Amino acid sequence: MGKALFITGTGTDIGKTYVTGLIVKKLRDAGLNGGYYKAALSGAVLDEKGVLQPGDALHVNAVAGIGESIPQLVSYIYQEAVSPHLAAKLNDEPIDFGRVERDYHRAKDKYEYLTMEGSGGIICPLRWDEKQHVILDDLVKHLNLGVLIVADAGLGTINSAVLTIEHLRAREIPVRGIIFNNYIPHDIMQDDNAKMIEAMTGVKVLAYVKKGDKELDMKVEVLKGLYE
Repeated sequence: MGKALFITGTGTDIGKTYVTGLIVKKLRDAGLNGGYYKAALSGAVLDEKGVLQPGDALHVNAVAGIGESIPQLVSYIYQEAVSPHLAAKLNDEPIDFGRVERDYHRAKDKYEYLTMEGSGGIICPLRWDEKQHVILDDLVKHLNLGVLIVADAGLGTINSAVLTIEHLRAREIPVRGIIFNNYIPHDIMQDDNAKMIEAMTGVKVLAYVKKGDKELDMKVEVLKGLYE
C-alpha cells in the first residue's frame, strides 16, 4: 500500500487541478510511481459519443503522463457545474462512500504516491439528503489524510487561507503546507500575503506557481515528505 496526500483549495477556480497536475508530474518525472484519484467531479462535458469527460482528471492524467482509465481516476462524474451534492440530486445518483473508499484504497494499493484531489473548498458538500450529510472534510478525516492547500497568491488570500487552515485544525486534520498559484515574482502584496499567512498560522508556503509554469519548483524530497 502506498502513501497519500489530499489537495484542497481555498475556493473554486483557484487552479487546484493545474497545481495538482504539476505535483503528480514532479513525482513521476523523478521516477516515482505517482497516481491520482478524485471522489466526485462536477462540470464534466459530453463528447461526440455522449460520454461524460471529466476534464480536471483528464488534465492531470495527461500532464503527468499517468495513462490511467477514467473509471480509475474518478468515482462519480456529473455534467452540471455545481456542488457535488446538488449534482447528485439532479441526477438521482447520490455518492456511495463505501464505493469511494474502495476506489481510494484500490488506487492507493496501485500507486506509491497517490494524490487525491478534492472538489472546491474543504467544506464543499458531497452528499446532503434524507439519508446522509457528508462534507468534504468528513471524507478527508475518514480516510485519515493530511492536506496540502492550494491558494491564489492574490488579494484576499490571507482571509481564505487562514480560515481554511483553522477549519482543518478544528477538525483535527493535519495541514501539510500551502502552494501559492498565480504568483507574480517580487510582487509586494503577494510576498506579504505569504509572510502573513505563515506568521498567523505557522503553516509554510512550500512552493510558488506562476501562470504558465510547466514544472513545480519544489524539491522532490520535500514533496515526498508530505505523503503519509
